[in-house]
Amino acid sequence: MRVTTKGRYAVRAVLKLTTSDQAKPVSIRQLADAEEISPEFLEQIFFRLRKANIIKSTRGPGGGFMLNRDPADISVKDIFDAVGEEISLSPCTTDEEPDFVCSRESRCLAHSMWGNAADFIKSYFAQISIQKILEDMKKGAPLPV
Repeated sequence: MRVTTKGRYAVRAVLKLTTSDQAKPVSIRQLADAEEISPEFLEQIFFRLRKANIIKSTRGPGGGFMLNRDPADISVKDIFDAVGEEISLSPCTTDEEPDFVCSRESRCLAHSMWGNAADFIKSYFAQISIQKILEDMKKGAPLPV
């Protein structure tokens, strides 16, 4: 499994929004500069995050983006799902290819292991909220395993 740039940047951008002054919107340019992300790429990511109701936007002068939900209610998995980040370990555990049928599945001794591992990873990312990341960062504590 490998988290793509899109997934990593989405998490970084949401974390940055969370640590910004929540009373006023933050522009794409400010976020892109702060996180060293292409503004055009960040726009694509934010389009998807907005569509998933993780963030909201305000138009016009002084406009930009803000969180649309409490950071405690936004998981890393929510962000990954919003931007289309597939969390899988093998072709037989992916949701991206619903028509994929492994010809060895019925006799594959490792199939359930891959499925269980993929479920464990998805569950792990579902349990980690943006709020938890920030709290653990402030304490200098590692994230839970």
